[in-house]
Amino acid sequence: MWEAIRRWFDPAELRSVGEPPDYRFSLANERTFLAWLRTGLALVGGGLATAQFLPPLPMSHLREVIAVALLLLGGAVAIRAVDHWARTERAIRLGEELPASRFPAILALAVGAGAVLLVVAVLARAIGGP
Repeated sequence: MWEAIRRWFDPAELRSVGEPPDYRFSLANERTFLAWLRTGLALVGGGLATAQFLPPLPMSHLREVIAVALLLLGGAVAIRAVDHWARTERAIRLGEELPASRFPAILALAVGAGAVLLVVAVLARAIGGP
C-alpha cells in the first residue's frame, strides 16, 4: 500500500517505467482523473451544504449522518481517483491492459442509496409537518 502511495508523489518513477505513450492517452487519463476529482469535490460540497443548510429532520441526527456520508464518500472518490490515475498511467506506459475498476458501480450504488434516504427524509418531514 505504501509503495502505491509513494508512486502518486514520484513522477520520475512513473516516467521510468515502460515507453513514453502517445501524449493523447496520457492527457485523456488526466482528464478522467480531473472528472473524478470534480465528483469528489461535489460530494464534499454536498456534505458541507447538508450540514449547514438542511433543516433538522424528524429522525434524530439524520442530517449529520447524511453530511458525514457525503464527506467521506467525497474523500474516498478523491483518493480512488489518484490511485486509478497512477495505475492507468503505468499500464499505458507498459502497454498492458488498463486496470479494471468496480468503483464506478459502487459509487453509483452509494449515490442511489443516498438519494433513497433523502427521499425518505423529505417524505418524513412532509408527513410530519413543519
